[in-house]
Amino acid sequence: MLEDYERYMEMCFRCSLCKWPPLAQVKSWRFSNICPSIQRYNFHAYSGGGRLIVAYAYLQGRIGLTKSLVDLVYRCSMCGACDVSCKHNSDIEVYETLHAFRVQLYEEGAVLPKHREIIENTLRHGNPYGEVKEKKAAWAKNLKVKDLNKEKADVLYFVGCTAALRRPEVAVNTVKILKAAGVDFGILGSEEPCCASTAYKIGARDVFEKHARRNVELVNKLNVETLVTSCAGCYRMFKVEYPTVAELGFEVLHTSQLLEKLIRDSSLKLTGKVPLKVTYHDPCHLGRLGEPRTPWSGVEKKVLGHLILTDPPKPVRRGGGGVYDPPRNVLKSIPGVELVEMERIREYAYCCNAGGGVKAAFPDFALWGARERVEEAKSTGAQAIVTCCPFCEINLSDALNGDGSLKVYDLTSLVAKSLEVGE
Repeated sequence: MLEDYERYMEMCFRCSLCKWPPLAQVKSWRFSNICPSIQRYNFHAYSGGGRLIVAYAYLQGRIGLTKSLVDLVYRCSMCGACDVSCKHNSDIEVYETLHAFRVQLYEEGAVLPKHREIIENTLRHGNPYGEVKEKKAAWAKNLKVKDLNKEKADVLYFVGCTAALRRPEVAVNTVKILKAAGVDFGILGSEEPCCASTAYKIGARDVFEKHARRNVELVNKLNVETLVTSCAGCYRMFKVEYPTVAELGFEVLHTSQLLEKLIRDSSLKLTGKVPLKVTYHDPCHLGRLGEPRTPWSGVEKKVLGHLILTDPPKPVRRGGGGVYDPPRNVLKSIPGVELVEMERIREYAYCCNAGGGVKAAFPDFALWGARERVEEAKSTGAQAIVTCCPFCEINLSDALNGDGSLKVYDLTSLVAKSLEVGE
């Protein structure tokens, strides 16, 4: 509950580091912001620290539940950038506190209509889009992929709702690449469940826990060695959040990690030239939010300002342990591809601004943030943005709105081009 995070609200000393990358990471004034929300609305309450103050006031009963409060809380993609910047200098759990605030509002019935629709779709249809479950298998027609509902394999390819229903070329390319590498894998097709990532970010803790336990039990029964997913959100749920409520009996990898491994051991040989200058966009769920939790048991001895003394020392997730090198290494392995970096990368990357329910409830704000990222990509001189999240791909493509100066690709698209098997 929210009261469990009260000490973090009290530890915030209004330094505003949550609004910017650490000074050493800032390379220009133009791209010096880290939080789309505070950059867009330019009022302290829209920053990580500002929302901590609001949560504290709400917890103490000094402000009540209003439409404006709910709007403020949810005009945030929950990208975790404020948390990482804050932790450059402190032990404050900004992200976890803001998520607890959302859980509190959800349990009090303060859910935006678009968010309620997502939750209902997740429960009723097994995906946040409200599509009939049979559509989740449409992309695999005629591909002759093992059905793990009936067959056995070493690897489960967990496609994810967005790739299956909105970016099927990602799933098709992934299957063709895995086949080319000789990977023994299969899919669940129309029986693949939703990971409940969006419901979790909205604050629907009960929906998350139900899906986490059920999904882990389902995959454990398949006796696969590895679960591989195209979706950054699915990756984070299985890798970071599910282990908090269930015990996983399998390894969790993002496709970029598996591709890096396959290239390294020569199972995948990329020989086709792809002459393209690209820049890489770090998805928040794969990057800073994809950093695994380290089990810890001990005691909190004392809070000293913005630092917490524990015995033994407690590992603090500061964002650096996410998946950053594998997609870059894969890009560097593709003949003809030139990788140029944006100014804000890795744990300090700027969010595409689609997550956390923003794309559904505040589409104009979602596109505003994506346009900021597109401008940063254009400043590198790249011809294309490459990412490893189908949802990022959608929002960045929507922001371009037919602008032919820049393309957006999923990493698997370029790998498939090099293998000459792509869609």
